[in-house]
Amino acid sequence: MKNGWRTFAWGCVVVVVLTMVTYWPALRGGFIWDDGVMITENPMVKAPDGLYRFWFTAEAADYQPVTSSLWWLEWRLWGDHAAGYHVVNVLLHAIDAILVWVLLRRLKIPGAWLAGLVFALHPVNAASVAWIIEQKNTLSMLLFAFSILIYLKFDEENRWRWYALSWVVFLAALLTKTAIVMEPLVLLLCVWWRHGRCQRKDFLRYAPFLVPCVVMGLVTIVQQQRLLAGESVRTGGAVSRLVTAGWIPWFYLSKALLPVNLMMIYPKWELDASRWSSYVPGMALVVCFALFWWNRKTWGRPLLFGFGYFVVMLFPVLGFFDQGFYLYSLVSDHWQYYSIVGVIALVVAVGEKICRRWDEGRWPWRMVAGAAVVIVLGVATRTRAGIYAQSETLWQDTVTKNPEAWVAHANLGRVLAKAGKLDGAIGHFERALQLKPEFADAYYNLGVAWERAGNIDKAIGYYEQAVHVEPQYADAHYNLGAAFKDLGKWDDAMAQYQEALRYNPDSTEAHNNLGDVLLRLNRIDEAMTHFNEALHLKPEFPQAHYNLGRAFVLQRNMPQAANEFGEALRLKPDYAWAHYNLGNVLAAQGHAPEAAAHWQRAAELASEQGNVSLADAARARIGHSSSP
Repeated sequence: MKNGWRTFAWGCVVVVVLTMVTYWPALRGGFIWDDGVMITENPMVKAPDGLYRFWFTAEAADYQPVTSSLWWLEWRLWGDHAAGYHVVNVLLHAIDAILVWVLLRRLKIPGAWLAGLVFALHPVNAASVAWIIEQKNTLSMLLFAFSILIYLKFDEENRWRWYALSWVVFLAALLTKTAIVMEPLVLLLCVWWRHGRCQRKDFLRYAPFLVPCVVMGLVTIVQQQRLLAGESVRTGGAVSRLVTAGWIPWFYLSKALLPVNLMMIYPKWELDASRWSSYVPGMALVVCFALFWWNRKTWGRPLLFGFGYFVVMLFPVLGFFDQGFYLYSLVSDHWQYYSIVGVIALVVAVGEKICRRWDEGRWPWRMVAGAAVVIVLGVATRTRAGIYAQSETLWQDTVTKNPEAWVAHANLGRVLAKAGKLDGAIGHFERALQLKPEFADAYYNLGVAWERAGNIDKAIGYYEQAVHVEPQYADAHYNLGAAFKDLGKWDDAMAQYQEALRYNPDSTEAHNNLGDVLLRLNRIDEAMTHFNEALHLKPEFPQAHYNLGRAFVLQRNMPQAANEFGEALRLKPDYAWAHYNLGNVLAAQGHAPEAAAHWQRAAELASEQGNVSLADAARARIGHSSSP
């Protein structure tokens, strides 16, 4: 495409429109996997002081304050509606594609616009675009590319304000996602590509970029170790990691060149470092780079630059440093969002040169080939985006392609259980346990499924298995307590609620339910302590207000009881039991008409809610109060 703002504008419009059309199924999709945990269910995202805590504390699971700030803002705009988050992510991806085009054109690489469009429509990138929490990919890519563009401006004009701005934007990119930590080496590659060499001054300019890399790299490593909490994600030693690092680039290259059989969770490799064949991919990688370097002044130059960039940007995910996702797989599509640009640029540039030779006086092969590539990739990506649109389709696709993915079985089980498909859910949870016997979450979710199916004994057995595997599993202790409470086993219920609070002291539900059990055991003062703690943690908690009212009734403090029942009704006007008990308190205080009104309302609500015994009790109260 020729230079000029009109041509550039039309090029941008085409990229944006085709990207939006391709990802239309994702725009209509929902939240998947940990989208909820990281955004819509994240207390820090919802907290008024969330921005401060993201930037100046270590509370967040990952220190990515720029990304977290975007989520904080988006939640205030979109709330729990997924469409807004998807639109932002798709637009960020379209802008990334435009920046790829501009950057490649600045580096005088043939076919820059088509390469940008291929990046926009490549199916591998669906994992970063259709998965909401991977906004950290799309946003960091924007800042990463922008920083490189600014540095190239500095390289041309030698004005230090451009250097300073490039460094600041790079820091912002690091604070978005640490995966772009290899940018300093990429800058040297760009300088080498432009000038054919790197001088001493280039290395001196490179040094200041290393400082935030080291700091943020160490922060990320420490955070990952904290999140893993000593859990081993790799069994091999240093040699095994080196062997794995030799395989990973070839895997990603295969998916970049032939994006078929893509999946959310790939099979986890088990490479035998004692076999000589395990070293072949790594040695092949070394040989390739040696050949490229030897021929760097001729045909090896573009290969050294493009493939070199590809491998350099993969370095953080080559397996040298442990991270949580390694529990499931050593590779993932969303990890090559940055690196795939190198492969795309190489292939498109080669194709451009080949088609230029065929175009002379013949059929316009460049147009035909480009259109064919765009159509094939667009259709494949649209299909992939549709799979990512809903959790059930995503996890069903994953277990079909990778039946050994225990986490996919567990996640599909949760989705099916939420939809009321309990038989299917139980089957997938059981399969997850076959694949990973010490999987506390699967035991817990089996307990939930069996409890919903009405088999409380089986549910208790699975909850007990969950806390046996993971003694600090607060939710399993809580559900076990609730099950014992339903069976009237007050001492057992109390013990489990206490364990739940031991590991999660801020659980309002556990405080409230423990208080309820203590109240039934006539330990009124202890019960009130837990009700008050629940209200301290969550002031607008109608059940805690209601239970505190019950405690005041047992203490014969009717005014305070009336206040608490009234507060429960303010927060939950259709709370039938609160109406009933407030009526009892008002009757005890001599306010018969007001009491009758609350009993009447309790009877109406209880009838609507199917609570026949409460409805009959309320009507009996009304009848008794109206008798002579």
